[in-house]
Amino acid sequence: MTQKEVLRALVGVLASFFAAMLAATVVSIALPTIMAELGGTQTDFAWVITAALLANAASTPIWGKMADLFDKKLLTQVGILIFVAGSLLAGFAQNIPLLMSARVVQGLGMGGLTAMGMAVIGSIIPPRERGRYSGYFGAVMAVATAGGPLLGGFIVDTPLGWRWTFWIGIPLALVSMVLIHKTLHLVHVPRRVYIDWAGATLVTASVSTLLIWVSFVGKPGHFAWGSWQTLAMVGASLLMVVALLFVESRVPEPVIPLKIIVQRTPALAIVASIAIGVGMFGSGAFLGQYFQLSAGATPTEAGLFTLPMILGNLVGSVVSGQLISRFGRWKVFLVVGSLLNIGGLGLLGTMDHATPYWILALGMLLNGLGMGMMLQNLVLAVQNTVKVTQIGTASSSVAFFRSIGGAAGVAVLGAVLSDRVSALTLDGLAAAHLVSPDGGGSPVGGSSPMDFSALPANLQSIVQGAYGEATAAIFLISAAVAVLAFLCVVCIKEVPLRRSV
Repeated sequence: MTQKEVLRALVGVLASFFAAMLAATVVSIALPTIMAELGGTQTDFAWVITAALLANAASTPIWGKMADLFDKKLLTQVGILIFVAGSLLAGFAQNIPLLMSARVVQGLGMGGLTAMGMAVIGSIIPPRERGRYSGYFGAVMAVATAGGPLLGGFIVDTPLGWRWTFWIGIPLALVSMVLIHKTLHLVHVPRRVYIDWAGATLVTASVSTLLIWVSFVGKPGHFAWGSWQTLAMVGASLLMVVALLFVESRVPEPVIPLKIIVQRTPALAIVASIAIGVGMFGSGAFLGQYFQLSAGATPTEAGLFTLPMILGNLVGSVVSGQLISRFGRWKVFLVVGSLLNIGGLGLLGTMDHATPYWILALGMLLNGLGMGMMLQNLVLAVQNTVKVTQIGTASSSVAFFRSIGGAAGVAVLGAVLSDRVSALTLDGLAAAHLVSPDGGGSPVGGSSPMDFSALPANLQSIVQGAYGEATAAIFLISAAVAVLAFLCVVCIKEVPLRRSV
């Protein structure tokens, strides 16, 4: 296929991929407003994001397996319909439980669109030429990941309101469905069908149980670290992981292909993807919150403040993709990208509520460049090492673990942020002689508040300072996790890119 023919075939897939990624990020800037209106907490804030990411992650391997078994074009269209249904439900939600349920449905559709996009590009483009087209996917991911908050902030500040942050992707998704019908033509070779439902169930249940435990352990009104609930939840998660490994080693079509992911390149790429997911989704979620709650920005301003990340993401993905296609070398971009990622997250880890914006902008730019160089190129490295019949499964495995990393990152970092904000707020109140040193009589309560607009000015400044310092802590954690990604990409063996599908 010529470049023009490939782009024509991919236009609808790119549009659906953009709609899915946009849905994952556009809501981040709107969440402080949503939490204030629906009465949510910091834990609810994290789980509105985590619910979609977890559903995305749990369903991605299933979609990837079905991509190897069924018609990719039809599966992409089914994913679009599920995504549209979830988006509609989320926009009409009247409370937090309904919103989280709708986000699960939305996440299932997002998993399909993400997995199908990678499977399609792996089926029609040789690895040597795939860097260029992976760059286009990376650019779409970059713009959606960083541009989503900008669009979300604008929508929240208009008469449309926050509900349109969920509905905005529906028209684009429907248009992409029409484009896919007209432009995407794939030859499907029928295979014997086997879906690993047991593996999919164990994956979802084990990860969900562990993340729920992380979100609530040690919090007032829930359970302690040494409680029977901790023992039950952590023990159950470990048992389910053991059962998962047993099942996946014996079924004919495993949802997590152990024979693939234990190979050197896929294994290292997967661990690196988990580490990247923590920083990618965490930065998008908590930067918007920082700008609004700590720096006092409006949703639109908070979105505008993330523009350096958009620029870095876009440049990093497009330029690295083009250079990989030209020279056939890809590892250097992974190494440089991982170093930039560490530097950007580390710089953001120095913030407080009064940090000059240029420091934050530089940190976001470096972080964006690093993610742009790594996201799609890790998938490319894996696709280059497996058979064509395994591309869907292998690609979705990388996406699966990246989403797991993102879901775990948002949940864990959200829990850390909540604890740090509560502790720093009580310290600040005690220093101002507004509460006793043990936190008794705190006017803002024992949990991190999400709506403190009605508080007196002196209390607002204390809470804003707490959010600034607490946000710095979670970026330092993200930077430490990013070091793991660097170690992994350094150890990946560079294999020349194939010139044929």
